[in-house]
Amino acid sequence: MAPHRNGNLSEMPLQEFVLEGFEGGLQTQALLFALFLALYVVAVLGNLAMMVVITLDVRLHSPMYFFLKNLSLVDLCYSSVIAPKALATFLSSSKLITFEGCATQFFFFSMMGTTETLLLAVMAYDRFVAICSPLRYPISMCPSVCARLVLGCYCGGCFNSGVQTILTFSLLFCSSNHIDHFFCDVIPLLQLTCASTAVNELALFGLCGLIIVGTTLVVLTSYGYITVTTLRMRSGGGRHKLFSTCGSHMTAVSLFYGTLFVMYAQPGAVASMEQGKVVSVFYTLVIPMLNPLIYSLRNKDVKDALRRLGQRHTAT
Repeated sequence: MAPHRNGNLSEMPLQEFVLEGFEGGLQTQALLFALFLALYVVAVLGNLAMMVVITLDVRLHSPMYFFLKNLSLVDLCYSSVIAPKALATFLSSSKLITFEGCATQFFFFSMMGTTETLLLAVMAYDRFVAICSPLRYPISMCPSVCARLVLGCYCGGCFNSGVQTILTFSLLFCSSNHIDHFFCDVIPLLQLTCASTAVNELALFGLCGLIIVGTTLVVLTSYGYITVTTLRMRSGGGRHKLFSTCGSHMTAVSLFYGTLFVMYAQPGAVASMEQGKVVSVFYTLVIPMLNPLIYSLRNKDVKDALRRLGQRHTAT
Protein backbone atom coordinates (compact mmCIF):
# COMPACT_ATOMS: atom_id res chain seq x y z
CA MET A 1 0.00 0.00 0.00
CA ALA A 2 1.51 3.27 -1.07
CA PRO A 3 1.65 6.08 1.48
CA HIS A 4 0.96 9.70 0.69
CA ARG A 5 3.86 12.11 0.90
CA ASN A 6 2.56 13.30 4.26
CA GLY A 7 3.02 9.79 5.65
CA ASN A 8 -0.65 8.79 5.62
CA LEU A 9 -1.94 5.83 3.70
CA SER A 10 -3.79 6.13 0.45
CA GLU A 11 -7.46 5.29 0.32
CA MET A 12 -7.05 1.58 -0.38
CA PRO A 13 -8.22 -1.41 1.65
CA LEU A 14 -5.71 -2.21 4.37
CA GLN A 15 -4.13 -5.65 4.46
CA GLU A 16 -2.50 -5.30 7.88
CA PHE A 17 -2.21 -3.11 10.95
CA VAL A 18 0.67 -2.25 13.27
CA LEU A 19 0.03 -2.60 17.03
CA GLU A 20 1.96 0.26 18.61
CA GLY A 21 1.62 -1.11 22.15
CA PHE A 22 3.23 0.82 24.99
CA GLU A 23 5.91 3.48 24.67
CA GLY A 24 9.43 2.73 25.85
CA GLY A 25 12.70 1.07 24.91
CA LEU A 26 13.75 -2.56 24.96
CA GLN A 27 14.05 -2.68 28.77
CA THR A 28 10.52 -1.32 29.21
CA GLN A 29 9.18 -3.81 26.69
CA ALA A 30 10.95 -6.65 28.52
CA LEU A 31 9.38 -5.58 31.83
CA LEU A 32 5.96 -5.39 30.20
CA PHE A 33 6.48 -8.83 28.69
CA ALA A 34 7.28 -10.26 32.12
CA LEU A 35 4.27 -8.51 33.70
CA PHE A 36 1.83 -9.65 31.01
CA LEU A 37 3.22 -13.18 31.09
CA ALA A 38 2.83 -13.41 34.87
CA LEU A 39 -0.72 -12.06 34.76
CA TYR A 40 -1.68 -14.40 31.94
CA VAL A 41 -0.17 -17.53 33.52
CA VAL A 42 -1.92 -16.87 36.85
CA ALA A 43 -5.20 -16.16 35.01
CA VAL A 44 -4.98 -19.41 33.02
CA LEU A 45 -4.02 -21.56 36.01
CA GLY A 46 -6.58 -19.95 38.33
CA ASN A 47 -9.51 -20.22 35.94
CA LEU A 48 -8.61 -23.77 34.88
CA ALA A 49 -8.39 -24.75 38.54
CA MET A 50 -11.84 -23.29 39.24
CA MET A 51 -13.35 -25.14 36.28
CA VAL A 52 -11.74 -28.45 37.29
CA VAL A 53 -12.74 -28.17 40.96
CA ILE A 54 -16.35 -27.28 40.18
CA THR A 55 -16.58 -30.10 37.63
CA LEU A 56 -15.09 -32.79 39.88
CA ASP A 57 -16.71 -31.92 43.21
CA VAL A 58 -20.38 -32.96 43.28
CA ARG A 59 -21.04 -30.64 46.23
CA LEU A 60 -20.49 -27.72 43.86
CA HIS A 61 -22.99 -28.90 41.26
CA SER A 62 -25.46 -26.08 41.88
CA PRO A 63 -26.64 -23.09 39.82
CA MET A 64 -24.29 -20.68 41.58
CA TYR A 65 -21.21 -22.75 40.71
CA PHE A 66 -22.52 -23.56 37.23
CA PHE A 67 -22.48 -19.82 36.53
CA LEU A 68 -19.10 -19.45 38.22
CA LYS A 69 -17.63 -22.20 36.01
CA ASN A 70 -18.88 -20.37 32.94
CA LEU A 71 -17.40 -17.13 34.29
CA SER A 72 -14.04 -18.89 34.58
CA LEU A 73 -14.37 -20.18 31.01
CA VAL A 74 -15.18 -16.68 29.73
CA ASP A 75 -12.27 -15.16 31.68
CA LEU A 76 -9.92 -17.82 30.31
CA CYS A 77 -11.00 -17.10 26.72
CA TYR A 78 -11.09 -13.36 27.34
CA SER A 79 -7.46 -13.11 28.44
CA SER A 80 -6.33 -15.64 25.80
CA VAL A 81 -7.73 -13.46 23.01
CA ILE A 82 -5.45 -10.59 24.08
CA ALA A 83 -2.35 -11.83 25.92
CA PRO A 84 -0.62 -14.17 23.39
CA LYS A 85 -0.54 -11.57 20.60
CA ALA A 86 0.52 -8.82 23.04
CA LEU A 87 3.35 -11.02 24.34
CA ALA A 88 4.47 -11.79 20.78
CA THR A 89 4.74 -8.10 19.90
CA PHE A 90 6.52 -6.83 23.02
CA LEU A 91 9.94 -8.25 22.13
CA SER A 92 9.43 -8.40 18.37
CA SER A 93 10.52 -5.81 15.84
CA SER A 94 7.48 -6.74 13.76
CA LYS A 95 4.25 -5.67 15.44
CA LEU A 96 2.04 -6.50 12.48
CA ILE A 97 -1.40 -8.05 12.63
CA THR A 98 -3.41 -8.86 9.52
CA PHE A 99 -6.73 -7.18 8.79
CA GLU A 100 -8.51 -10.52 9.26
CA GLY A 101 -6.56 -11.26 12.44
CA CYS A 102 -7.44 -7.86 13.85
CA ALA A 103 -11.13 -8.33 13.03
CA THR A 104 -11.10 -11.81 14.60
CA GLN A 105 -9.41 -10.59 17.77
CA PHE A 106 -11.84 -7.68 18.01
CA PHE A 107 -14.87 -9.94 17.56
CA PHE A 108 -13.91 -12.43 20.27
CA PHE A 109 -12.67 -9.73 22.64
CA SER A 110 -15.98 -7.88 22.32
CA MET A 111 -17.96 -11.11 22.56
CA MET A 112 -16.26 -12.29 25.74
CA GLY A 113 -16.45 -8.86 27.35
CA THR A 114 -20.19 -8.55 26.67
CA THR A 115 -20.82 -12.13 27.75
CA GLU A 116 -19.04 -11.56 31.07
CA THR A 117 -21.05 -8.39 31.68
CA LEU A 118 -24.33 -10.26 31.15
CA LEU A 119 -23.14 -13.28 33.12
CA LEU A 120 -22.31 -11.18 36.17
CA ALA A 121 -25.86 -9.80 36.07
CA VAL A 122 -27.26 -13.34 35.85
CA MET A 123 -25.15 -14.35 38.85
CA ALA A 124 -26.58 -11.43 40.82
CA TYR A 125 -30.11 -12.52 39.88
CA ASP A 126 -29.29 -16.07 40.96
CA ARG A 127 -28.21 -14.87 44.41
CA PHE A 128 -31.34 -12.70 44.64
CA VAL A 129 -33.64 -15.68 44.00
CA ALA A 130 -31.65 -17.97 46.31
CA ILE A 131 -31.74 -15.55 49.26
CA CYS A 132 -35.03 -13.71 48.81
CA SER A 133 -37.14 -16.64 47.49
CA PRO A 134 -35.41 -19.78 48.81
CA LEU A 135 -38.52 -22.01 48.57
CA ARG A 136 -38.95 -21.24 44.87
CA TYR A 137 -35.22 -21.39 44.09
CA PRO A 138 -35.05 -25.07 42.98
CA ILE A 139 -37.83 -24.43 40.45
CA SER A 140 -36.87 -20.90 39.40
CA MET A 141 -33.23 -21.85 38.82
CA CYS A 142 -33.60 -25.44 37.57
CA PRO A 143 -30.87 -26.78 35.22
CA SER A 144 -32.82 -25.95 32.05
CA VAL A 145 -33.37 -22.34 33.18
CA CYS A 146 -29.69 -21.97 34.09
CA ALA A 147 -28.64 -23.36 30.71
CA ARG A 148 -30.95 -20.93 28.89
CA LEU A 149 -29.65 -17.98 30.91
CA VAL A 150 -26.03 -18.84 30.09
CA LEU A 151 -26.91 -19.42 26.43
CA GLY A 152 -28.63 -16.02 26.42
CA CYS A 153 -25.43 -14.42 27.76
CA TYR A 154 -23.38 -15.95 24.93
CA CYS A 155 -25.99 -14.98 22.33
CA GLY A 156 -26.06 -11.41 23.66
CA GLY A 157 -22.27 -11.34 23.47
CA CYS A 158 -22.33 -12.57 19.87
CA PHE A 159 -24.97 -10.02 18.88
CA ASN A 160 -23.17 -6.99 20.30
CA SER A 161 -19.82 -8.21 19.02
CA GLY A 162 -21.22 -8.90 15.56
CA VAL A 163 -22.75 -5.42 15.31
CA GLN A 164 -19.59 -3.69 16.52
CA THR A 165 -17.30 -5.77 14.29
CA ILE A 166 -19.35 -5.25 11.13
CA LEU A 167 -19.70 -1.52 11.70
CA THR A 168 -16.02 -1.06 12.57
CA PHE A 169 -14.40 -3.15 9.84
CA SER A 170 -16.70 -1.95 7.08
CA LEU A 171 -15.08 1.48 7.47
CA LEU A 172 -12.34 2.66 5.14
CA PHE A 173 -9.07 3.05 7.03
CA CYS A 174 -6.92 5.62 5.28
CA SER A 175 -5.43 7.85 7.97
CA SER A 176 -2.82 5.29 9.04
CA ASN A 177 -2.47 1.59 9.75
CA HIS A 178 -0.83 2.15 13.16
CA ILE A 179 -3.17 1.20 16.03
CA ASP A 180 -2.25 3.10 19.18
CA HIS A 181 -2.97 0.13 21.45
CA PHE A 182 -1.68 -3.35 22.32
CA PHE A 183 -4.72 -5.06 20.78
CA CYS A 184 -7.46 -4.28 18.27
CA ASP A 185 -9.96 -2.17 20.20
CA VAL A 186 -12.76 -0.06 18.79
CA ILE A 187 -11.69 3.41 19.97
CA PRO A 188 -8.16 3.42 18.44
CA LEU A 189 -9.54 1.79 15.29
CA LEU A 190 -12.11 4.56 14.83
CA GLN A 191 -9.27 7.09 15.00
CA LEU A 192 -7.79 5.62 11.79
CA THR A 193 -10.78 5.97 9.51
CA CYS A 194 -11.34 8.76 7.02
CA ALA A 195 -15.11 8.15 6.94
CA SER A 196 -17.78 9.43 9.28
CA THR A 197 -17.91 7.48 12.56
CA ALA A 198 -21.22 8.91 13.80
CA VAL A 199 -23.08 5.61 13.38
CA ASN A 200 -20.23 3.67 15.01
CA GLU A 201 -20.08 6.01 17.99
CA LEU A 202 -23.85 5.87 18.37
CA ALA A 203 -23.76 2.05 18.33
CA LEU A 204 -20.80 1.96 20.71
CA PHE A 205 -22.10 4.35 23.34
CA GLY A 206 -25.72 3.35 22.81
CA LEU A 207 -25.49 -0.44 22.70
CA CYS A 208 -22.54 -0.85 25.06
CA GLY A 209 -23.87 1.84 27.37
CA LEU A 210 -27.28 0.16 27.44
CA ILE A 211 -25.71 -3.20 28.28
CA ILE A 212 -23.43 -1.82 30.99
CA VAL A 213 -26.04 0.46 32.59
CA GLY A 214 -28.83 -2.15 32.27
CA THR A 215 -26.82 -4.95 33.85
CA THR A 216 -25.53 -2.59 36.54
CA LEU A 217 -29.14 -1.79 37.49
CA VAL A 218 -29.91 -5.53 37.68
CA VAL A 219 -26.92 -6.07 39.97
CA LEU A 220 -27.69 -3.09 42.21
CA THR A 221 -31.39 -3.99 42.48
CA SER A 222 -30.61 -7.63 43.25
CA TYR A 223 -28.09 -6.78 45.95
CA GLY A 224 -30.33 -4.10 47.38
CA TYR A 225 -32.99 -6.74 48.07
CA ILE A 226 -30.33 -9.19 49.25
CA THR A 227 -28.94 -6.67 51.74
CA VAL A 228 -32.38 -5.93 53.19
CA THR A 229 -33.23 -9.63 53.46
CA THR A 230 -29.87 -10.48 55.03
CA LEU A 231 -30.11 -7.72 57.64
CA ARG A 232 -33.48 -9.10 58.74
CA MET A 233 -31.95 -12.50 59.51
CA ARG A 234 -31.61 -13.32 63.19
CA SER A 235 -28.65 -15.64 62.73
CA GLY A 236 -25.35 -13.76 62.83
CA GLY A 237 -23.55 -16.72 61.28
CA GLY A 238 -26.03 -16.80 58.40
CA ARG A 239 -25.57 -13.09 57.76
CA HIS A 240 -21.80 -13.47 57.77
CA LYS A 241 -21.89 -16.36 55.28
CA LEU A 242 -24.25 -14.53 52.93
CA PHE A 243 -22.28 -11.29 53.02
CA SER A 244 -19.05 -13.24 52.45
CA THR A 245 -20.44 -15.05 49.41
CA CYS A 246 -22.11 -11.97 47.94
CA GLY A 247 -19.13 -9.80 48.82
CA SER A 248 -16.96 -11.85 46.45
CA HIS A 249 -19.39 -11.26 43.63
CA MET A 250 -19.74 -7.55 44.34
CA THR A 251 -15.95 -7.17 44.35
CA ALA A 252 -15.67 -8.82 40.93
CA VAL A 253 -18.61 -6.81 39.57
CA SER A 254 -17.26 -3.48 40.82
CA LEU A 255 -13.83 -4.03 39.27
CA PHE A 256 -15.11 -5.21 35.90
CA TYR A 257 -18.01 -2.81 35.46
CA GLY A 258 -16.01 0.16 36.71
CA THR A 259 -13.27 -0.20 34.10
CA LEU A 260 -15.74 -0.92 31.28
CA PHE A 261 -17.86 2.09 32.21
CA VAL A 262 -14.85 4.38 32.11
CA MET A 263 -13.76 3.11 28.67
CA TYR A 264 -17.00 2.58 26.74
CA ALA A 265 -19.99 4.19 28.46
CA GLN A 266 -18.57 7.68 28.97
CA PRO A 267 -17.35 9.53 25.86
CA GLY A 268 -14.08 11.31 26.64
CA ALA A 269 -13.75 9.77 30.13
CA VAL A 270 -10.20 8.64 29.36
CA ALA A 271 -7.95 11.62 28.75
CA SER A 272 -5.39 9.84 26.53
CA MET A 273 -4.81 6.49 24.86
CA GLU A 274 -1.92 5.81 27.25
CA GLN A 275 -4.40 5.98 30.14
CA GLY A 276 -6.80 3.88 28.09
CA LYS A 277 -4.15 1.19 27.66
CA VAL A 278 -3.59 1.00 31.41
CA VAL A 279 -7.35 0.71 32.03
CA SER A 280 -7.51 -1.98 29.33
CA VAL A 281 -4.86 -4.05 31.13
CA PHE A 282 -7.17 -4.21 34.14
CA TYR A 283 -10.23 -5.62 32.39
CA THR A 284 -8.37 -7.87 29.94
CA LEU A 285 -5.76 -9.42 32.26
CA VAL A 286 -5.88 -8.24 35.88
CA ILE A 287 -9.59 -8.94 36.48
CA PRO A 288 -9.55 -12.41 34.80
CA MET A 289 -6.57 -13.17 37.05
CA LEU A 290 -8.27 -11.83 40.21
CA ASN A 291 -11.70 -13.45 39.73
CA PRO A 292 -10.69 -17.04 40.58
CA LEU A 293 -8.65 -15.75 43.54
CA ILE A 294 -11.58 -13.66 44.81
CA TYR A 295 -14.06 -16.53 44.51
CA SER A 296 -11.72 -19.17 45.95
CA LEU A 297 -10.15 -17.24 48.83
CA ARG A 298 -13.46 -15.74 50.01
CA ASN A 299 -15.61 -18.83 49.45
CA LYS A 300 -15.57 -21.58 52.08
CA ASP A 301 -17.21 -24.14 49.77
CA VAL A 302 -14.53 -23.68 47.10
CA LYS A 303 -11.72 -23.84 49.67
CA ASP A 304 -13.18 -27.05 51.10
CA ALA A 305 -13.49 -28.49 47.59
CA LEU A 306 -9.86 -27.62 46.86
CA ARG A 307 -8.83 -29.28 50.10
CA ARG A 308 -10.80 -32.44 49.31
CA LEU A 309 -9.36 -32.57 45.80
CA GLY A 310 -5.85 -32.18 47.20
CA GLN A 311 -6.42 -34.94 49.76
CA ARG A 312 -7.83 -37.23 47.06
CA HIS A 313 -4.79 -36.58 44.87
CA THR A 314 -2.42 -37.24 47.80
CA ALA A 315 -4.21 -40.49 48.68
CA THR A 316 -3.81 -41.80 45.15
